[in-house]
Amino acid sequence: MLRVLFLSVFLSLNLTAIAGETVYVEMVTSEGSFTLELYPTKAPITVRNFLKYVDGGHYEGAAFYRTVTYENDNGHPKIEVIQGGIGDAADSLFPPIKHESTSETGILHTDGVISMSRFTVGSASSEFFICIGDQPGLDHGQPRNADMQGFAAFGRVVEGMDVVRVINELPAKSASDDPYTKGQMIAEPAVISKAVRK
Repeated sequence: MLRVLFLSVFLSLNLTAIAGETVYVEMVTSEGSFTLELYPTKAPITVRNFLKYVDGGHYEGAAFYRTVTYENDNGHPKIEVIQGGIGDAADSLFPPIKHESTSETGILHTDGVISMSRFTVGSASSEFFICIGDQPGLDHGQPRNADMQGFAAFGRVVEGMDVVRVINELPAKSASDDPYTKGQMIAEPAVISKAVRK
C-alpha cells in the first residue's frame, strides 16, 4: 500500500513539474552538444511525449539523419531544418499524440525551434526537427502540408545552435527510396549519444 501511495505521489509531482515549469534537455551528438528549452505550459502534450523518449533513454543511439536546405528541398514552401529520431523503432514504443498547432501554442517556427515531424494530423510520435532560420511555412495555416495545420513546435535551442548548423551542412546522399527526401538523407548521420534533462 505504501509503495502504491509513494508511486502515485511521485507521478503526481513529476507531472506537475512537467506541466508548470520550463524544462531543459541536453543532446550530445557526434558533431557536438546543444541544449533545448521546452515549453510544457504552452505545449503540454508534445513536451510530455518528447520527455517520455528522453527519460526512457530511447534517443540514445538515435541520430539526425536528414538535412533539408533551400537547395535540396523538394517541398513548398522551401525550408531549412535537420530531422532526427529513432525511425521505425518508434512503432513499438508509444502511440502517436494529439496535434498541438502553432495557433494553439503560439510557438512559431523561428530559428532554433524544435518541432514534431508528422504525416497526417495526429501521427507525430518520436521524430522531430529543428529549424535553421525562421520557417513560417511550417506554421498553422501555411501550405507545407495539404491540411494547412502546420507542425507542433514545443521548444527551442538555447545553447549550441552552431552544432545544429554543422549538422545541417553535413553531406547528403543523392539517392533515396522516397523521391520527397531525395538528396536529403545524411551520408553519415550525426549519432545522438546522450539526451538527458539538465
